[in-house]
Amino acid sequence: MTFKERYLAGEIGFEEIDRYVEEWNESGDPAPLGKYLGLNADEEDVWIDDSDEALKEMLDAQKK
Repeated sequence: MTFKERYLAGEIGFEEIDRYVEEWNESGDPAPLGKYLGLNADEEDVWIDDSDEALKEMLDAQKK
């Protein structure tokens, strides 16, 4: 499961995004980071252009 799937399911806290980024950096996975995390283009843009907090708010709005 991706970071986004696990976060939206309530399995992990948002701070785990850092662990996923570290995993991706060490993995050699050819997938772009946003795809590895499960983020769509808008979510990735908000994360890069704004902040972690802006992405968290965006994802929190999607929680069930």
